[in-house]
Amino acid sequence: MKLRRTMLYVPGNNPGMIKDAGVYPADCIMFDLEDSVSLAEKDAARFLVHEALCTIDYPGKELLVRINALDTEMGREDLEAIVRTGRATIRLPKTESAQDILDCEKEIARIEKDAGLVPGSTGMMAAVESAKGVLNAKEIACASTRLIGIAIGAEDYVTDLKTNRSPEGIELLFGRSMVLLAARSAGIDAIDTVYSDIDNEEGLRKETTLIKQLGFDGKSIINPRQIQPIHEIYTPTEKEISKSLLIIEAIEEAKKRGSGVIALNGKMIDKPVALRAQRVLDLASAAGLLKRREEA
Repeated sequence: MKLRRTMLYVPGNNPGMIKDAGVYPADCIMFDLEDSVSLAEKDAARFLVHEALCTIDYPGKELLVRINALDTEMGREDLEAIVRTGRATIRLPKTESAQDILDCEKEIARIEKDAGLVPGSTGMMAAVESAKGVLNAKEIACASTRLIGIAIGAEDYVTDLKTNRSPEGIELLFGRSMVLLAARSAGIDAIDTVYSDIDNEEGLRKETTLIKQLGFDGKSIINPRQIQPIHEIYTPTEKEISKSLLIIEAIEEAKKRGSGVIALNGKMIDKPVALRAQRVLDLASAAGLLKRREEA
């Protein structure tokens, strides 16, 4: 299992942040060539990110680059520069249809071939940021085997809805649910939008608890200070791990006895319970918690 609890935005025009991004414990680093970079700095940012991918090691990090929209000249130049490094997943912004994914995939395949890269080796992530994108989320998520996830971008989405973001996030509930169901139907990850009030940890924790309960795999973030609270919420507790281990042990014992009836502390264990327990253990293992328990 690959953890994607936190996806840290790093502006592509900030050499200091690009250089130091690997020291933060975010699961993923996402270099941004789109909204955080002014038009005058697009070329410089593309060059900086390309050079960083070619020369800087980011051990243990999943690397992504948010390119500009593909219907712009910049988007295609971004793809040319980033795909050739062979190191980063492409995040496509403002995706509104399956055709957007297919168009991007076609360009990536062409560049991979031209650069001598393994066909299909470049991953993709789609971000939906409009009513049209949300309504087409399922088709978008299922459009390519390159897709590792689908994300929702809240600021553009709520603007498209002609409303504003509220602390409760009620205006995002339908969009989040659509993106989550699309991701699950395609067997890929669902990533939530950013929480932009970086000084409000209580609000961040509340929103992260909500999106975890909905089923999201993680959240895009804009500041390293947001990493720890999100990881704390997403990382299984000792109690959850212990209970899951007991469930899996009970299943293994029942298999040895040849019994189809599995129970623990007087409660039946059915397949959904077993699957949830295994997911807890997979998350704990990916976070290194099971290894630490064994070594303790």
